[in-house]
Amino acid sequence: MSETTEAEATNSEESVAEESAEVSAEVSAEVPVEEGPTLEEEGDVAADYLEALLDIIDADGDIDIDVEGERALVSVIEVNPGELSHLVGEDGQVLSALQELTRLAVARETGERSRLMVDIAGFRAEQRKKLQEAAKTAIAEAQRTAAPVSMRPMNPFERKVVHDVVAEAGLVSESEGEEPERRVVIRIS
Repeated sequence: MSETTEAEATNSEESVAEESAEVSAEVSAEVPVEEGPTLEEEGDVAADYLEALLDIIDADGDIDIDVEGERALVSVIEVNPGELSHLVGEDGQVLSALQELTRLAVARETGERSRLMVDIAGFRAEQRKKLQEAAKTAIAEAQRTAAPVSMRPMNPFERKVVHDVVAEAGLVSESEGEEPERRVVIRIS
């Protein structure tokens, strides 16, 4: 191959590469990138689902949508005190099941797995306060004794609250055991 032909081939390859890059950029600009649902959208879908549930059981409740950390939080606030207690159940068991059903409804609508939280009648908010206090007590014990402190068995929501408090205090925690006996163990280091 002569030098002229070689130079022409190189120029031709560079030209094709430049045109390819320009076409790619144009296509990228024209084709919207599909992102997952926003937390607000998850909250809206969950609120619609819970509103329909309240209508079915003929109960009154105001729905509040919020974003807490990296999760949507949908709260059903009681209009008439005690009216929604059956949706919480003993130790929040009905609430946990309702949360899973709501997550499934959101996933069906959005096509994405949801980690949203549902609170009814302030149950989770009250539970969070109690768990934070229990965690602070366990942290104080771990600091005083320098020994690991094992807390009672907890569900994933409860463990997450405790882990957050422990991390904020600068200590170390880990979950040990198998469900339903899984618990948080707090250590000073």
